[in-house]
Amino acid sequence: MKMQLNLPTYEFRTTQREGIPLIFDAFRRRWVKLNPEEWVRQHFVRYLVEEKHYPASLMAIERSLKINRQVFRADAVVFSTTGSPILIIECKAPEVKITQKVFEQIVRYNYEFQVDFLIVTNGLTHFCCRIDKTNLTYEFLTEIPNYNVLMC
Repeated sequence: MKMQLNLPTYEFRTTQREGIPLIFDAFRRRWVKLNPEEWVRQHFVRYLVEEKHYPASLMAIERSLKINRQVFRADAVVFSTTGSPILIIECKAPEVKITQKVFEQIVRYNYEFQVDFLIVTNGLTHFCCRIDKTNLTYEFLTEIPNYNVLMC
């Protein structure tokens, strides 16, 4: 299942157990089922760490949250050095189009996290926006910011 993405190519530890492909998630320190969405998630968080200088220790993969008594999982959440969430990432499989519905999903998650930055990616197309909570607006950024920009 090695799909070409619009991200740098990285080496990952993969294996199969009982015919199920697995990938080693260095963030969660365990083997997880390798499906197209997981392939995107692993590449994207690695891209953030290696290319955009995000501290791996300040990233949580599949972070749980509760909305109206239902449990959801944000694909990844990035935290500030003080432990506050500052960015939510929603990953989709490459064949999934990034639609308004995907953005509504991550905006719902943000009611819980209250971050200033949102990223949606399917590994081929990446969208990043900055939320202006004062004016209740948002702006799409032309590129994914380095970690130090999030801290400003």
